[in-house]
Amino acid sequence: MLEEKTLQDAFYFYEPHKGHGLPHDPFKAIVAPRPIGWIGSISSDGVKNLAPYSFFNAINSDPPMIGFTSSGYKDSLRNIQQTAEFTWNLVTKPLVEAMNVSSASVPPEIDEFELANLTPAPSKLINAPRVLASPVSFECKLSEIIQLKNTDQSALESWFVIGHVVAVHILHSALKDGLYDTASMQHVMRGGGPADYFTVGADQLFKLFRPR
Repeated sequence: MLEEKTLQDAFYFYEPHKGHGLPHDPFKAIVAPRPIGWIGSISSDGVKNLAPYSFFNAINSDPPMIGFTSSGYKDSLRNIQQTAEFTWNLVTKPLVEAMNVSSASVPPEIDEFELANLTPAPSKLINAPRVLASPVSFECKLSEIIQLKNTDQSALESWFVIGHVVAVHILHSALKDGLYDTASMQHVMRGGGPADYFTVGADQLFKLFRPR
């Protein structure tokens, strides 16, 4: 019994639906760092939109697919529902201030590219704009949008957007001997406390090959 109590005392325990009781949600700090889904879209009326999403990742390799969650019914989600397309743009250290500006809650008629002083670049296969200054962009066509549900099957005000990557833009200088050089590109990722971000660099690189 003493060992069990000692083990319990070693861990902070909480049930999320009852609240975590901490200054910042530890779930968001533990599942980290997370790539940023910097999503470019355009409304059916032609208004460009750009917004970062911290719940984002690659979800399939063949065909390549990415997904992000919109907590609340936001402009990006509405635009993608209307047009069935969007772009993803890599956030790097030189672009963090612009990314932060584009996260502002503004009316749908506001163009976040203009707000963040970013130049939109045309895509090749879709109409949604890319971020010209970003060294990597994906052009995506909508695969599906899933409204998330609780365990009791009640609908949540969160939507998971899945995009099929139909085109990829990579800055030539990001390729070394034909390989994408992640360590040199200063990727920025979300995680930690309410204002915490991370970068990837050569110091964090190590190699581990799968067993044959």
